[in-house]
Amino acid sequence: MPDPILEARALTKRFPGVVALKDVNFDLLPGEIHALCGENGAGKSTLIKLLGGIYPCGSYEGELRVDEKTAAFCSIRDAESAGIAVITQEFALVDELSVAENIFLGRAPRRGFRVDWLTMHRRAAELLRDFGLDISPEAPIRTLGIGQKQLVEIVRAMDKKSRILVLDEPTAALTEQEVEVLLTHLRRLRAQGTTCIYISHKLDEVFAIADRITVLRDGASVTTLAVKDATIPLVIKHMVGREITDLFPRKSVAASVSEQAAEPILSVRSLSVAPAKGKAAFLKDITFDLRAGEVLGFGGLMGAGRTELLMHLFGAWGHRLGGKVTLRGQPYARPCPGESIRRGLVLASEDRRRYGLILEQEIGFNLSLSSLREFTRLGGRIDAPAEQVRNQQFFESLRVKAPGQHVRAGTLSGGNQQKVVLGKALMTGPTVVMLDEPTRGIDVGAKLEVYELINRLTAEGKAVILVSSELPELMGMSDRVLMLHEGAIGGEFTRAEFTQERLLAAAMGHASAA
Repeated sequence: MPDPILEARALTKRFPGVVALKDVNFDLLPGEIHALCGENGAGKSTLIKLLGGIYPCGSYEGELRVDEKTAAFCSIRDAESAGIAVITQEFALVDELSVAENIFLGRAPRRGFRVDWLTMHRRAAELLRDFGLDISPEAPIRTLGIGQKQLVEIVRAMDKKSRILVLDEPTAALTEQEVEVLLTHLRRLRAQGTTCIYISHKLDEVFAIADRITVLRDGASVTTLAVKDATIPLVIKHMVGREITDLFPRKSVAASVSEQAAEPILSVRSLSVAPAKGKAAFLKDITFDLRAGEVLGFGGLMGAGRTELLMHLFGAWGHRLGGKVTLRGQPYARPCPGESIRRGLVLASEDRRRYGLILEQEIGFNLSLSSLREFTRLGGRIDAPAEQVRNQQFFESLRVKAPGQHVRAGTLSGGNQQKVVLGKALMTGPTVVMLDEPTRGIDVGAKLEVYELINRLTAEGKAVILVSSELPELMGMSDRVLMLHEGAIGGEFTRAEFTQERLLAAAMGHASAA
């Protein structure tokens, strides 16, 4: 076995009141793709921030070694000088600059005191061509899809002569096609000698791309496994510390309700919606019913209209061109978020950091944000003690991992941020809960908690709309599934009719093939 290109020895990182890493040991071999797996809060992000120089030497205990020599990174630049490039979920790209300007950001080729634009665009075009990317160097970054942005980040890192590429949840927001393109590029980089650390909650991807897996749990390194000797259930067992026998524990209650007799809680008929007044329809002729105790799944390719449909029903997107929506037996012609919440319909957005949370505020502030009417007394005064008691009930019932509700939401792991988003929605006392990608970017343990929450909601007689890009999740947790294709319903399926092939065919507009 070759000597490690990078090694972590007994790394310990402490924050006030929290030990984020405890004696973590980890090694990276030349030319391998080494996956880091663990629940949210297990220490993965903390570890890569040490490796990338974000947490400087002296702020942690233990030793980092690169090429068998002690490494003391005091900054990101120090780590980059050692050949380590960290690509996080939040892209370090400037939307208003071009692709070429982003690739050479901070190190543009110059001719005298001026930027050599001709050389910059020529070199950028060569790099993009080498990666097989059909992207113009002059295109503004804001015009690219998320998958293309991810590859531009990698192109930039490779042009910096990075030997070690650290990818943190690189496929969290990618389509299946974009995921396959990314994995193909990573395999090619591995063949050329680049070494990768790959962090993902999607274990099927981990097993498709990685050579070895190191599992972190509660800040400690639990085990390192060769992929050829491991299984997904074994990795999950190490991650959560117990055996998981059912990844999708749906407890259907809709079957016990006579679908013919039960009145729909939400009824949508021939709904057509444009992005704005004067624009052409984006959602076209959408019709469905949603009943108490039911999980209605919505799937489709990226851009099919799933998020737009939920946001319109909630009152946060689009101009209605036609159709009828009935909520709890009453027409709902002009939805707006405040009125939707008052009438018992709530949305947990897919973009929790942008639309779901105020990251600089405390957990408690975020939990009660949509329910302040409940705590408002005469004169507009907030009953703070009552608000805090209610917040604590949700903080405890959702098992948010934090010292208390006073902690800033932005410091939480992705899974715990998602719990706060869900808590904020549920505190409004809804009868219809719309969940848009509720498990995106969270670990298997947090996913199971979301699934159990869905079961509790339907057992209480609430109705759930579930949007998911993961077909196994969609089939595992839904009682019925509607697949959208280009803003219209491409197919409807009951549990007995679920197959990935049928659902994917409907998403691609091939209903007859389903």
